[in-house]
Amino acid sequence: MTYCVGLLVDTGLVMLSDSRTNAGVDQINTFRKMATFQRADDRVLVLMSAGNLAISQAVINLLHEAPEDPEQPTRIFRAANMFNAARVVGDALREIHSRDANSLEEHGHEFNGTFILGGQIKGEEPRLFYIYSAGNFIESSIDTPYFQIGETKYGKPIIDRIMSRSSSLAQAAKCALVSMDSTIRSNLSVGPPLDLAMIRRDEFKLATHISLDMDNEYFTMIRSRWGAALKEVFSELPNPNW
Repeated sequence: MTYCVGLLVDTGLVMLSDSRTNAGVDQINTFRKMATFQRADDRVLVLMSAGNLAISQAVINLLHEAPEDPEQPTRIFRAANMFNAARVVGDALREIHSRDANSLEEHGHEFNGTFILGGQIKGEEPRLFYIYSAGNFIESSIDTPYFQIGETKYGKPIIDRIMSRSSSLAQAAKCALVSMDSTIRSNLSVGPPLDLAMIRRDEFKLATHISLDMDNEYFTMIRSRWGAALKEVFSELPNPNW
């Protein structure tokens, strides 16, 4: 299983993914689910994936694939804006579907791969997209400034209660980590190390890209204090009188 969350605020983007994959309790492995694309003073993009690992790796390889003309940039760097970048990812997904979907079905497997794409290309604001297995996609909005993929239900309540487009980048990162902690606590198939990427508006580079494990000082503090705070608030609520 996977949990990835992308948060879009007025000052930039926060992208967070776990790295645990499993095909049963005795086949748990670690694979990164975040890919980054940067070109100085022009664009920065972060792509996170959930679903069939072979599908997501194939899509990312297509995005990195060298063009026939060595003078031309790779697919993702030819996109004129973020909408076109989402189309590039969707087209790559459809290309893999055309090649592999029938074979997967013959072996009893569903074609399953979803993506979150966030970033900024020069000339427009930061944007965030959810790309479905069919290759189509939607964009985040003022009312819904985030997307999740994978095991989404445990980490959603905190985001719905806390996040808005006016939240700071630091608040978004903190909220994403609390959301991830809630998911890790409730689902053993989601786990570290975590990849955290932060993009500041109009910088066109990754402001932060770090790997966090369960021994990370800040993440350990978040887990401990959030759990303690929830217990304290719960104990302060009045008991029902019936």
